[in-house]
Amino acid sequence: MDRRIPQPRHIVIIGGGVIGTTTAYYLTRHPSYMTSLHHITLLEATSIAAAASGKAGGLLGLWAYPTCLVPLSYRLHAELAAEHDGAERWGYRRLECGQLTASIRKKKPSNPTKRRKRSSIDAAKQEDGQEDSLLSDGQVEWQKLPKQDEAASALLHKSVLPADLDWINGSLVHEYAEMGLPGFTETAQVHPYQFTTSIAALAREGGAEIRVNSKVTSIGLNKSETAVSSVEYLDRVTGEMLTLEGVTDVVVAAGPWTGSLWPRTKVEGLRAHSVVFAADVSPYAVFTDISLPHDWVPEHRAARGEKRKHKGNVDPEIYARPGGEVYACGEPDSMIPLPETADKVECDESQCDDLISYIGTISPVLGEAAIAAKQACYLPRHMRFGKESAPLIGGTSVSRLWIASGHTCWGIQNGPATGKLMSEFIFEGEAKSADIAELDPRRFKV
Repeated sequence: MDRRIPQPRHIVIIGGGVIGTTTAYYLTRHPSYMTSLHHITLLEATSIAAAASGKAGGLLGLWAYPTCLVPLSYRLHAELAAEHDGAERWGYRRLECGQLTASIRKKKPSNPTKRRKRSSIDAAKQEDGQEDSLLSDGQVEWQKLPKQDEAASALLHKSVLPADLDWINGSLVHEYAEMGLPGFTETAQVHPYQFTTSIAALAREGGAEIRVNSKVTSIGLNKSETAVSSVEYLDRVTGEMLTLEGVTDVVVAAGPWTGSLWPRTKVEGLRAHSVVFAADVSPYAVFTDISLPHDWVPEHRAARGEKRKHKGNVDPEIYARPGGEVYACGEPDSMIPLPETADKVECDESQCDDLISYIGTISPVLGEAAIAAKQACYLPRHMRFGKESAPLIGGTSVSRLWIASGHTCWGIQNGPATGKLMSEFIFEGEAKSADIAELDPRRFKV
């Protein structure tokens, strides 16, 4: 067969999150794409951006990881925003980023339900208390999300709390560091749900077919099990099992469900909670390290006679967004197994209320703000030998079966590069825009 002659292709993408939708988008924009020869079908078990892609923070950073992927994706985000009015459509903008350390000598607990006014300046007047008799051996250390690696942390440099970061109580902050090396530490953001759904709409306009409520149950192989041939899925509306025949390529971009569809990937889910405050504040992304008094208990737990969940410091992340929103995320947990679909994810409101209370200790503005959302999602992480590894992007031991998953905290940031590279793999046989050999699934015998 002459490779120079375009061949018919039926490309099936599994997953309607940021990786699946950007893959569909860049396939429809690839110079080799021909609507008369190439059919692209995206299958999503629930709705577009129903999982982490709709509930993430949307932070973009040149200091993110893996470094082989980040520069390309950061640039593509800027190009997409310029081409499609991303500032208006999905809140693309640059913002400042820093990390603060704060100590709360005593703080009256916040009430996430009543949202009463309170002053952290007044709360700081009392000295540290004694060891709290309410605390018990059942407390746990706060588990920090793996957002910053060692290289990113090394790019922070000491500074002073910016004057316009006025939604943080500066009297409680005793150290502030900013990401401040031009060309290395630029930070931007998008609204993840708006970005993912907009990219999906653009992919559809370009010729991709998107089927929601379509839960893939199996990937069919040829008789010798050397290449893909079909995809079976459940229509969750009608309950009918359907099969796509004549499939030439399958891209598994199913986030934390990737491991269920293709176990050799060892991609699994890690639950994380987040909240959205209704507040219009200056554009900063703030990583925190908050030291709480030993005798401090969030009011929602004290009202139920419970103890504080965490001992030691807590480290919530807070991102201001356009449109009068502030996003904050807490620690991950493995308490509840990954459900079958995104619409069955359980949100533990007590974890969200903990997060609200912790943030209220350093931000009177957010302490008084209404809560627009309490939510949870599962981050897709690639695990090897009990440790988190880099994402998997590329081909597998099965011909025309592609994996694009395991991006953990940086799926939104690295979505465009992943999608563009997948389009190159499929239409050109190799990645042209970046060297991502280290992310090759075949290195892990996938």
